[in-house]
Amino acid sequence: MPRFIEGQDRHQVTLLPESLDEFIAEDNAVRVVDAFVDELDLAALGFAGTTPAATGRPSYSPAVLLKIYIYGYLNRVQSSRRLERECQRNVELMWLTGRLTPDFKTIADFRRDNGTGIRGVCRRFVELCSHMKLFSEAAVAVDGSKFKAVNSRDRNFTPAKVTARKKQIEESIERYLDVLDKADRHQPGEFLAKTDRIKDKVKTLREQMRRMNQTEKQLAQQAEPQISLTDPDSRSMMWQAKGTGVVGYNVQVAVDTKHHLIVAHEVTNVGHDRGQLSRLAIAAREARDKPKLRAYADRGYFNGPQIKQCDDENITTFVPKPLTSGAKFDGRFDKRDFIYIAKNDEYQCPAGQRAIYRFTREEGGLQISRYWSSACPQCPMKPQCTPSDYRRISRWEHEAVLEKMQRRLDRQPEAMTLRRRTVEHVFGTLKYWMGSTHFLTRRLPNVATEMSLQVLAYNLKRVMSILGMARTMKAVSSMAA
Repeated sequence: MPRFIEGQDRHQVTLLPESLDEFIAEDNAVRVVDAFVDELDLAALGFAGTTPAATGRPSYSPAVLLKIYIYGYLNRVQSSRRLERECQRNVELMWLTGRLTPDFKTIADFRRDNGTGIRGVCRRFVELCSHMKLFSEAAVAVDGSKFKAVNSRDRNFTPAKVTARKKQIEESIERYLDVLDKADRHQPGEFLAKTDRIKDKVKTLREQMRRMNQTEKQLAQQAEPQISLTDPDSRSMMWQAKGTGVVGYNVQVAVDTKHHLIVAHEVTNVGHDRGQLSRLAIAAREARDKPKLRAYADRGYFNGPQIKQCDDENITTFVPKPLTSGAKFDGRFDKRDFIYIAKNDEYQCPAGQRAIYRFTREEGGLQISRYWSSACPQCPMKPQCTPSDYRRISRWEHEAVLEKMQRRLDRQPEAMTLRRRTVEHVFGTLKYWMGSTHFLTRRLPNVATEMSLQVLAYNLKRVMSILGMARTMKAVSSMAA
C-alpha cells in the first residue's frame, strides 16, 4: 500500500470537541474584520435595529450581518444566497458569527435597508487610514470607469434604438408574410406545420411592436430620452476601451498616490466625467483632513468652472486640456499660438499684431470676452490663421486659472504617468473581484451601497498588506480611543 499522510476517520467520535478558535490562525484576516466591527458605533453610523425590541422574535444583531458582508466582499462572495451557504459550511464564518446561520433574505434585506450605515463604515475606515498616517503625500489621482449593471443592452432603449428595432420588426413581419403568401399558392398542405410556426412568429413580432410603441410614447413623455427596464437608474454609456456602449454606472474614485488607497468614491449614472472633479476632490481633501491637496485627472475632467472651484478650495489640479481645435486640424494657427499680454489685456498674434479687447457677453453661463485685430484683412499670414474676415479669440473671465494649471503641467511632465499608475490598477482589481456582471443590486442607492462594500474590502486588504496583520489589529483595536 502506498505511503501517504493519513486523515482521520470521518466516523470517529471525540469526547471533547475541539475549540472553534483553534481553527482560526492568529494572522487570519477574519480577526481584523471581527475587531473592526466590534469597535464601531453602529447606531451613530445610522444602522437600523441596533436596539433590540422588547417583545417578539429576537432579530440578528446588525454587527453580525455587517461582519458577514465584509467577510464576503473580502473573499469575492457578494451574493446573499452564497453567503447563506457559506455561513453553514465555512469555518471562518462560523467563528465570526458564533455559528449563526441567517437566511439569504435576512442578509439581502440588511444590505438594502442599511445603505447609509454601510457607506458610513466605509468612510470610518478611511478616517482610520488617515489617523494611521497612510495619506502622507497630500495627492490623489481622480478617475472614473463604467461598471455594468444588471440591465442588459437589450433592455435599454433610446429613441434611436426604438426606431431601429421597429424597422427591424417591420422587415421581419414583411418577410414572414411573404413566405405565408407563397405557401398558400404552392402546395399549402405540405407547408401546414411550417405555416403555423410562422404565424406564431408574426404574432410575437406584432406584440413586440406594440411594446415598442408604448416605449416610444413613454420616452416622449419624460425629460431624459432613455429607459432601462430591469434597473431603471442604469444608463447606456460609451465604453471607450472597447469602442462600444455599456449599460451601467459611472464609478468615480480618488486614490492616494502613495499607498493606492481609495480616499473617496461616488457612483453616478452620468456617462461623462466633466462635472465630477471638484466634488470628488473636495471629498478627498475632507477625508484626509488636510488643508491642501493635489488632484491629478485626465482630459475627460477638463472643465473651467470645476477647475476654478478646486482652486477656490485650495486644491491644486493637474488636468490636461483636450486638443480639439478645428483650426489646428485644418493646419491653421490655434489659440495656443496667440500670446496673452495681461498688462494690456490683449493678445499678440503670430504675425506680431495685437488683438485688442472688443466686448464681453455671457455664453453657457460663462462670461466670455472677445478679441481681434483690425489688421486681419490685410495680414499676409491670414490664410494660415482664419478663413473669416477677422480671427476672433475668446477668453473666459477666469482663464488665468487654466493658464496657471497649464504651467504646472509643463513643469511636471510625468503628472499623467503618475495618475495612470495610481488609479488604473484599482479599477482593474475591483472589476476582477466583482466578476462579469459587476453590480448585483438595482437602483442607484443600492448600487452605491454595494460599491461602498467593495471599496471597504479593497482598502482593508491594502492596509493589511501594507502594515501586516499585527499592526492592523493594533490600529483597529485602538479606534475607540
